[in-house]
Amino acid sequence: MNRARRIAIAGAGIAGLTSALTLAVRGFSVELFERSPKVEEVGAGLQLSPNATHILRRLGVLSQLNDVAVRPQAIELLRANSLRKVASVPLGDAAQQRWGAPYLTVHRADLQQALLAAVNANPSIALHTGMLVSSYAPGGRINLTSQSGDEVRRDDFDLIVAADGVWSTLRKQIGGAEAGQYSGYLAWRAVVDRSTSPDIWKPAADRVTTLLSPHFHLVAYPLRCGELINLVVLAKGPPSAERWANVGNPEELTQLMRGADSRVLELIRSAGPWTTWPLHQVRPDGEWISPDGVVLVGDAAHAMTPFAAQGAAMAIEDAAVLADMLARHPQDRMTALRAFKAARIPRVLHAARRGAFNRFAWNAAGPIALGRDIVLSLRPPQSLAADMDWLYGWKEPAL
Repeated sequence: MNRARRIAIAGAGIAGLTSALTLAVRGFSVELFERSPKVEEVGAGLQLSPNATHILRRLGVLSQLNDVAVRPQAIELLRANSLRKVASVPLGDAAQQRWGAPYLTVHRADLQQALLAAVNANPSIALHTGMLVSSYAPGGRINLTSQSGDEVRRDDFDLIVAADGVWSTLRKQIGGAEAGQYSGYLAWRAVVDRSTSPDIWKPAADRVTTLLSPHFHLVAYPLRCGELINLVVLAKGPPSAERWANVGNPEELTQLMRGADSRVLELIRSAGPWTTWPLHQVRPDGEWISPDGVVLVGDAAHAMTPFAAQGAAMAIEDAAVLADMLARHPQDRMTALRAFKAARIPRVLHAARRGAFNRFAWNAAGPIALGRDIVLSLRPPQSLAADMDWLYGWKEPAL
């Protein structure tokens, strides 16, 4: 039997920071290693559904987002070519009542700063920046290197949590899934100031707006108390794509969005700067754990496309379940890790399948799109909300 009392975490993104907090709450001693000299988040906005926010509330982080996050009143689906409403899913107070926690839209940087503040305030967590967990050896010894590649430290831990993202170094060493696979889609992202965007059409300041089209779909939602609008356009990209973000050309984007209402295209041209992000996936049915005491969480284990808006939520769920399983099996690390994997893989696969279904439905054309619109328009909003009970109403296992 192997206890796991001293834990190393590789990566201080959302998965790593949340894992540090959930483990510390359960009484573990945690050291968190981030390869960058400073913990900072790239990207723009994200949606946090109730399955994630109830965990953040338990960690004391949710209250820190009250002044910057938005509680949208609904998710609205519109036809991109006419801006005609197809359906609406109630959120706001209805989400709180139905799923027991709020549905939020928030800037990634704001979430990361709230998590970081909680980490820095917790005496059971030590954060080290400018250190990469480059490798490990059987028995829990990790090798730490600086950005320049110089070895700076070796240390022994009872457990190593790999939260080092889609390009995880540690995933390769435990024989997990191959490197992140390009999905064939690009995410075009921009954040615009609501006060300076064109008046001809602005996405609502109190809801998540999704435009449906055979060629793309656009998601728009408020950030920073409604002062900003987060725009994400998901469309097919080139056969191959770089790993990282590039500057996007709005004229190229408007060509991809052919057929969209002219008011939408005007917003696209006026917004910017645009950034293109190739969307990569990691197969969730690969190996997540090692007998040597390594476990993958978040994108390192199961990076997914954003069609279900569950990437951050799945990482937050991972953190909660991992800590719960380790607390449930304090004398047997591997039993805890196997229980974690058994609990998480079906859940992540279900979320990924929901994303694939959304992609199919939102990009439907012709008779399929017509049928989609008829079915959605005939269903009451509460019935559409009930479809999400399995996802948004999830709670981590109780000890």
